[in-house]
Amino acid sequence: MQKDSLTYADPAKQERYDRAYMKMAVEWSKLSHCTRKKVGALIVKEGMIISDGYNGTPTGFSNDCEDVNGTTHWYVLHAEANAIMKVARSTNNAREATLYLTHSPCKECSKLILQAGIERLVYLDAYKDPSGLDLLKDGGVLIQQLRDL
Repeated sequence: MQKDSLTYADPAKQERYDRAYMKMAVEWSKLSHCTRKKVGALIVKEGMIISDGYNGTPTGFSNDCEDVNGTTHWYVLHAEANAIMKVARSTNNAREATLYLTHSPCKECSKLILQAGIERLVYLDAYKDPSGLDLLKDGGVLIQQLRDL
């Protein structure tokens, strides 16, 4: 039984679920058409997956994420932004949810995470710029990095 919407009372059970959800986020990242980096996201609330996302272009655009030089197009959406936008289009919300992310968020997406009311982040790989994590910590988000799956 859940202690609250963020964590299970049993730490071993929480770790099992964190790893399972992260494995799903990794699988979801494989749907990305980006070649430089594939990122997946799941938003879980009260034990249910309420949204998912991967990095890619907006709906209606070509799936090419990079130009001929391998530079990512400026309009490519990050996985967490896609997942948060899916929740925004639904009747649900991400308040008190956990975000599972294959890579830690950039500072721009961290602002979205805070505004969405997400209270816990579990990520696998660190993004090159830690300022997104710093902002989330300052905003009171619980952060955990999984070292391996």
